[in-house]
This record gives sequence, structure tokens and C-alpha cells, in this order.
Amino acid sequence: MAPISIKTVLISESVDPRCKALLEANGIRVTEKQNMKKDELMAEIKDYDGLVVRSATKVTADIIDAASNLKIIGRAGTGVDNVDVDAATKKGIIVMNTPSGNSISAAELTCALLMSLSRNVPQAVISMREGKWDRKKFMGAELYGKVLGIVGLGRIGKEVATRMQSFGMRTIGYDPITPPEVSASWGVEQMDLERLWPQCDYITVHTPLLPSTVGLLNDESFAKCKKGVKVVNCARGGIIDEAALLRALESGQCGGAGLDVFVEEPPQDRSLVNHPNVISCPHLGASTKEAQARCGEDIALQMVDMVKGKKLIGAVNAQVLASTFSQDCHQMIKLGEAVGAVLHSCNTLKKPISQVQITTQGDCMKSSSGYMAASVMIGLLNHESGLGPNLVNVLSLAEASGVAVTHTHCPSGDPAGGVCRAQITASGCSYIASGSLQGGVPVLLELCDSVFRQPVPLAGNLLFFKASANPQLLSSVAGRLATEGVEIESYSAPGDRSGDLWYCVGVSSLLRDPGALLPLVKEAAQLSI
Repeated sequence: MAPISIKTVLISESVDPRCKALLEANGIRVTEKQNMKKDELMAEIKDYDGLVVRSATKVTADIIDAASNLKIIGRAGTGVDNVDVDAATKKGIIVMNTPSGNSISAAELTCALLMSLSRNVPQAVISMREGKWDRKKFMGAELYGKVLGIVGLGRIGKEVATRMQSFGMRTIGYDPITPPEVSASWGVEQMDLERLWPQCDYITVHTPLLPSTVGLLNDESFAKCKKGVKVVNCARGGIIDEAALLRALESGQCGGAGLDVFVEEPPQDRSLVNHPNVISCPHLGASTKEAQARCGEDIALQMVDMVKGKKLIGAVNAQVLASTFSQDCHQMIKLGEAVGAVLHSCNTLKKPISQVQITTQGDCMKSSSGYMAASVMIGLLNHESGLGPNLVNVLSLAEASGVAVTHTHCPSGDPAGGVCRAQITASGCSYIASGSLQGGVPVLLELCDSVFRQPVPLAGNLLFFKASANPQLLSSVAGRLATEGVEIESYSAPGDRSGDLWYCVGVSSLLRDPGALLPLVKEAAQLSI
């Protein structure tokens, strides 16, 4: 993966000073402007390559559209629900977070709320300050022997589980991604939500805010829980339906709630905050000195590593890039782009492409599934005006254009160099190209069933033409090119000598109009790589 140029970064919120210091130490100019309104940020962002935010800045589609130079949005924290990731992806902007920066802090606050709920600690503090001594009123319950349901078994969920197990709690959980055998290795038995709800004495949620997780705990799920179940949300407001929670608290179905996050922050509706069985905090999950220092430092280091082409960590919309930070992968990407460019040029009538099938062969191509399809599509779409595809957005652009892209890998083929074979379907016509790497240089092996005797280096000015085998073909083409002021520098012919075949010549310059060859050949295409 070639290094991504980031020269200027805007930090729009209060981030640990180490973030700015690390970026500047690596030659990146940093501007800090806090508390900007939306229109102010839209006017400011156009001048920057990178943006660093926490949770207060809402990076909407309008802001992203106004960012003419933006290449990366970095969130110094976990989650990116304050960033329109789809809009960023379509524009080819990498969205990055610090996946582990505040995990410990969020987990510790969750545990603190679980313990406070079990012993009514905040309520007792308030009572004492009022001069009261209500020992009976604040009778609590032990955590020992109770069942804790953890919805979301990522980094924070795991940290909560291991800590609460030390209190003798049984931990069960649900996560659609973490394999059950993995969570079992750190003491959490996985099950579906229908089995989980009725068993829990306490429930804590640690999922991102997605359409599938909005209102995860609602009237229906509360009804399936034990009467008096206690719930904690230190993840995102909205995962627990706030109106349903209030109803469950009023009925006694829910015995208490610890809330660090709300749908609206700060909440204007104070019904939950003022409820006697609710312990609320002003979104303190990541508010520790250690977490802020870690997140600020992490986002800066992640950006610097990406700029230097070392590695990519924390990218939520550019997983395709994660394995491309090596010279070998960079050459593979060049191969994919070159194969795509050949197919683009051969589609001379520029018929709309409906399907692209990419097949990789050889052991060295095993790990290319993340980026080979994207690199071929860049070659195919790079000449389309206004698209501006890159590895981040090209597959989204293809999908939006109605192009179905598939990629398969088979172990056969040249185990040393590997083969990339791509086939496009355009208005019923099909074009196929196969390429490989030789000495780190992309070469063309086959074009539309014409297998070249010698691989064609995909570099310089190339002219492809389709014609029947004819002893006079080359001299006729050379004469026509000469009249156009173009010299032949190399010539590649297919091994088969029957039927209509594709040939390739390297030329000193591209033709003004490749149609000038059509009196001599059936099809002609050209490109410069």
C-alpha cells in the first residue's frame, strides 16, 4: 500500500496534547479549533487532509461533502456513530477509531454502576448529606451468585466479564460476531437473547448503535426478564429504549438502571435522571486521564503509521486496506489495476458493465481477497470522469452503479507469481484478461482467449487490436501507424494462429484515434500505464 499523504490535520475537540505533539513531530501541521458550529466546520474543513474528533463533533454528510481534501477522519475513542461512515466511504475517506483506547475506563465504570445498583450507594450518599440515617431504606443485594447478562462481547464486554467474575457472578452473553468458543475461554457462556433475558439478575449492554441494536431492550424484552432485573448502559444512548425503561421502572419489572449515555445528551427529558432507582452519569465512560491520553496518542500513532505505509489499525470502513501495507501487496494492487485498465480499454464502445468476476490463482494470492477485487475495479473505473475511485470507495461506487462484483480464489495456477483473471460483462459482451507478476512487474498473459507467446509487460503505451492471423498483418499495421506518426517499440502475438486473435504492440505514443486502424483490424483499443 502506497503511503497516504496527510499534511494538515484539524482537531475539532479537546484531545490530549500528545495527539498534536505526535502529529507535528512527524511533519503534519495541526490546527486546534474547538466548539465550532456546523457551518463553521463546513467552511473550515475544506483546507485539511485529516480530521480528529471525539464524540461531540457530528461529522455529517454535509460536512463530508464540503471536505474537498479530506482523506481520513479519526475518532479518539471507541465507536464512530457521530460520523456518517457511508458518506465518508463513498467519498473515499478512511474512518478510523481507537478500538482499545478507552476499553478499560468504560469497563470500570460499568462495574462501578453494577456495584452501585446492588448497594444503592449514590442514593445513600444523598440521604446522608440530607442528615438522614436510613439503613433499612437502602438494603442491598450481593453480587455473589447472581447472573450477569452481557450483550456485546467485544473488548469492553470481555473486560466487564472478567472483573465481575471476581465477585462470584455467573456471566452469560450474546454477540453475533464473537465465536462462542472464544467467549467461553474467558468465562462467558453464549446464547441467544431469548434464552438470555429470563436468566439475568443484571444486564449490561456493550454494542455499537446500529439499526439492529436500537431499542434492543424494549417493552417486549423487559417482559421476558426476571422481575426486578437491573440494567446498565455505558455504550450508546438508544440501545435501551428509554420510554420502555421508564415504564419497567414504574412497574417494578426493572429494579434499577445505571445510565451513562442517553439518546439526547444532555437529556432534556429528566424523567429517567430524576427516577429514584436510576443512577445517571454525564457520559463519563471514557472520561479518565488515562483513557484520554491513550486515545489521543493512539489516534495520532495510527495516522502516522498509515502515512508512513507501515500498518493500518482501527479503520472501520477500509478493512480492504488492512493487509496492503507491504511492497508485495503494493505490486499485487498494481497488477489488479493494470488488468482492470486493459479490460476498460477493450470495452471500446463503453457499454455499461453489469458484472465483474475476479478469480485469483496461486498460493501467493491467498491473502489478496481483501484488495484484489477493489484494485481491478479501480482500473476499470478510474477513467470514468467524476468517480475518483480508491480502495476505500470503489466497491461501493460499483454497487451504486449496479455492477455485481464477485471474487473467488483457487489454489491452482502458478504458485510463485500467482494469476489474476478478470471477466467483465457489458451489454451481453464479455471480455477476459489474465495477468501475473514477473520480477515485480505486472504482465498480461491472456486477453479474450488469446494467450500471448510471451507475457506482455503492462507498462508504457500499449495498443491492442483484434484481427485474423495474416502474414501481412504486422506490416500493414506498422504502415498505418507510421502515417499517424507512431512507432512500434514491441510486438506480442498469441500462440494460437487460428480465428480472430488479439495482438499487442508497444508504441511510442497513443493514437489520436484508434479507429484509424479499423480498416485493417476488427477491434482496436489503447491505454497508457
